[in-house]
Amino acid sequence: MRISCLSMMLLLALAAPAFSQSAAPAPIMNAVEPAFGSIGDQLTARGTGLGENAVAALYLTDGRNDTKVVIIQQTATSIKFKIPPSAKAGRFSLMVLTRGDNPKLIEEPVKVTVEGGGSET
Repeated sequence: MRISCLSMMLLLALAAPAFSQSAAPAPIMNAVEPAFGSIGDQLTARGTGLGENAVAALYLTDGRNDTKVVIIQQTATSIKFKIPPSAKAGRFSLMVLTRGDNPKLIEEPVKVTVEGGGSET
């Protein structure tokens, strides 16, 4: 009996940190509308976990170069953003910078085509 009580207390002690941290779900984008645009155009990314408490910034990325976009409006299920003047023409993934103690850059599985593109800053 003493061993089982000791085992139970050890199990609870190990599980406590997992329950005490309320980890927010990772941001996930599943669509962007429209899927293309020019400098200054407004687009909307849709998904889950996209609120201000989860996503600090949004970027266009080609895997080597990242261009920060201007977030206009943000909710738990969508981010409205503008294509900045520094964006080049091409096809890009969206990438989020998460908030929290250990921020991460997460490349999302949605693509945006920038038409016309501007100059680099």
